[in-house]
Amino acid sequence: MDYFIIFITTAAGLYFHWWLYVRIKRWMDRDLALSLAGGDKAKQAFMLEQLALAREAGVKRRQLPDWLRQASDGYRAQD
Repeated sequence: MDYFIIFITTAAGLYFHWWLYVRIKRWMDRDLALSLAGGDKAKQAFMLEQLALAREAGVKRRQLPDWLRQASDGYRAQD
């Protein structure tokens, strides 16, 4: 019974750490997109859409900052 308790506790702890790691990565990506938008509400919405498109397209995390910067530059060209 002791091993079962240890196993369950360890599994729950590992799952919690994984979940927290994923949430922090998502928050960082969202903050990056919003920081590139500045204070413009329309651009913030646009950048969040671009972040969603990047996730759907499978853009790697290392490429994400450059991808979002290009999207941000493309928005400026539309003004």
